[in-house]
Amino acid sequence: MSERSTARALLREAGTTYAEQAGAPLTDKPSPLYRLLVLSVLLSTRIKAEIAVAAARELGEFPTAQRMRDATWQQRVDALGRGHYVRYDESTATALGRGAELVLDEYRGDLRRLRAEADGDVPRMRELLCEVPSLGPVGAHIFCREAQAVWPELRPYFDKKALSGAEQAGLPTDVDRLARLVEPDDYARLSAALVRITLEKGLLQEITTPA
Repeated sequence: MSERSTARALLREAGTTYAEQAGAPLTDKPSPLYRLLVLSVLLSTRIKAEIAVAAARELGEFPTAQRMRDATWQQRVDALGRGHYVRYDESTATALGRGAELVLDEYRGDLRRLRAEADGDVPRMRELLCEVPSLGPVGAHIFCREAQAVWPELRPYFDKKALSGAEQAGLPTDVDRLARLVEPDDYARLSAALVRITLEKGLLQEITTPA
């Protein structure tokens, strides 16, 4: 397969963003952006991605920072438990409450204000994201990979994890060359697909083996 054909196959077979998988398709509005933040916190721990996604889906009952802050700690623990996010459920429930407080205090519940504060400076945006409890650099990369779907100043965003997937797939590991294989509106989907093939054994072979 050519590089472009491989990229198209990845989009077709594995190009669902993690936000979409969690039942929260991303738009540039406060609730979907906040749900992406929560998902990024969950995905950044040492736990299987499908469990983190399932937990994020359960936490969708608290779709805003206000609702997350107002939920009791036990309600957050219970939601995480329903998603089988049990190894870190108690500490994560605490972190989510503190994170909701930060988003309300600093950005009045609207992460578009974080974007405005960063003013197009992507490293600054990651710094601000890393202030969220239990997010850290890994979670900031996850957020940016997905948020590029609605925040064009992030594009193209392929971090080390995505580039590792590109290498496995025989695609360029130079960000600009990789970006030229798909349309800008598909960067987030390609990034998700590249990460997914690093996590799901045998997925790449399934995608690239002719029927």
